[in-house]
Amino acid sequence: MKLFKKIFKITALFFFLALVIIYYLFSSFSAPKSDKKIIGKFINSSIKPTITHETFASYKFRKLTIQKDTTLPTLVFVHGTIGSSTDFIEYMTDNLLLTKTNMVSYDRIGYNYKDSNSVQESIAFERDMLHDIIKNLHPKKTILVGYSYGGPIALAVKKEVKKVILLAPAVYSKVEPMPWAINLYKWKITRWLIPAIWKEASKEKISHKKDLQHFENNWKSSPNKILSIHGTNDWIVPFENSLFLQNQFPKEQFELTTIDNAGHGLIWSNFKEIKQQLLNQLD
Repeated sequence: MKLFKKIFKITALFFFLALVIIYYLFSSFSAPKSDKKIIGKFINSSIKPTITHETFASYKFRKLTIQKDTTLPTLVFVHGTIGSSTDFIEYMTDNLLLTKTNMVSYDRIGYNYKDSNSVQESIAFERDMLHDIIKNLHPKKTILVGYSYGGPIALAVKKEVKKVILLAPAVYSKVEPMPWAINLYKWKITRWLIPAIWKEASKEKISHKKDLQHFENNWKSSPNKILSIHGTNDWIVPFENSLFLQNQFPKEQFELTTIDNAGHGLIWSNFKEIKQQLLNQLD
């Protein structure tokens, strides 16, 4: 019996320490990175971004800009929930994309490094912020790239641009899933366990379904040509989101590209396919 208790205590301690380590690594991995760490990610890149700290509606945010030639088109990346400007590092360090495009990526409010502000829980706010970010870019050379929650933000822009590219866009409230893990944020007794950045993501996730209802029946009012890229195995933002859009737009305005068996992390797992799609839109 004593041996059993000893083994049980050691096993329990092992699992506790493992959970603490996993929690720490998970929290550190998902948290927004400092400017220094971001620049470190470009150490092997031929071109480094300019990092600026800007203001919109009294909120400060961080923007990464690579601008070499104003005659080139500019890819403007809009991250999802949870996410940050660094979600698109692989694209911003790709040698071929660097020769053919300028690039911009930014942290939405609530997702900046050590951000004291909360997420705005508003597509309209995010759309207006994106409008402000692209106001000095040539519209016919601007390509908006919205991933996940960033999809409806890019799609909501009413300014005419060269192209809107949606990557697994969360645009349809009726198929918006609500993961069980959200309850850990909803329950006050467990909320303290949630890393700060995931609390912000949880707020945005909970309000997103209702907020979409103000937009989803009017997506067709977009003046832009749209490409939606979606994986068939996406359970976080189901493929039906892109099918919903396909039914709203005429064929000459909307194109749907399917990636078989891809999940919601397609911007990382299917980098080569998405990179090629980006390159296809430059002409």
